[in-house]
Amino acid sequence: MNHHPHLLDVQRLKTYFYTFEGVAKAVDDVSFYLDKGETLGLVGESGCGKTVTALSVMRLIPEPPGKIVHGKILFDGVNLPDLTMRQMRAIRGKRISMIFQEPMASLNPVFTIGDQISEMFVLHQRLGKKESWERAVEMLRMVQIPSPEKRVHEYPHQLSGGMQQRAMIAMALSCNPEILIADEPSTALDVTIQAQIIDLMMQLKKDFDAAIMLITHDLGVIAEIAQRIVVMYAGKVVEEGQILAIFEDPRHPYTRGLLKSIPKLGERSRYGRQRLKEIAGIVPSLYELPPGCSFYPRCPEAMAICQEKGPELTELGGGHRVRCWLY
Repeated sequence: MNHHPHLLDVQRLKTYFYTFEGVAKAVDDVSFYLDKGETLGLVGESGCGKTVTALSVMRLIPEPPGKIVHGKILFDGVNLPDLTMRQMRAIRGKRISMIFQEPMASLNPVFTIGDQISEMFVLHQRLGKKESWERAVEMLRMVQIPSPEKRVHEYPHQLSGGMQQRAMIAMALSCNPEILIADEPSTALDVTIQAQIIDLMMQLKKDFDAAIMLITHDLGVIAEIAQRIVVMYAGKVVEEGQILAIFEDPRHPYTRGLLKSIPKLGERSRYGRQRLKEIAGIVPSLYELPPGCSFYPRCPEAMAICQEKGPELTELGGGHRVRCWLY
């Protein structure tokens, strides 16, 4: 047995959706871990299963049509799928928090920002109304919202997108969670605000010592802040390892394709910017996955075996693993 169990240990997770069109294997045998205080990047195009993976951890999969059909999600040694909804609510928001893609999805339009953040303290930390309200102002100050004393009285629609995002982060961090799951926390924002949100998360990580799972399709963002990276494609992990190993020596053809599509600094001349390489084709439908490797139809290095049989994850050493017949 491992003497230091991981803070979060996802083992062979399968989350399927049962619909009229058939069974969508959104997450199909995904394993990864997250250690205390570390930042893990979960990368892949939309539709690859990364959000469903996060929602499975949070137990926020709508059942039906969704169902966790297999695997373990061990948080601090406890298997989350075994918990009752009531037990899960005690963990969700308090010990594991999630920031969603769309701030308005997690901010309630009819309550002020102050009400929503102070409620977290009342609920999870049993603080009184006045103290909770003071803590709410404090949290807004922490996420660098200007004049927080005034902002606590405002409603979500009165804030800009970037400020809504900060308010949502304040809410997620208000209970000092051990794990913060951030799902594309900056997609909808322009690039400068994006950079600020990422900087903010890094700062808060230092202050709170939370482990962060950052879900994104943007490898550039991950390069700056994560220690390890898990690359997903069509519901499976295709490569994982230390960030440097994967950036310097990506092994999976899909990871290579993703890395080639990051703009490099210095290539942004106004007139002659190099065209980014794109990966041809699209993520296959999760209802009709090809029998072999799901990346086969788009893969520049595909071989005959790839079409017949899906490869297993292969250990390359140093925690670098890849799911590809080339190895």
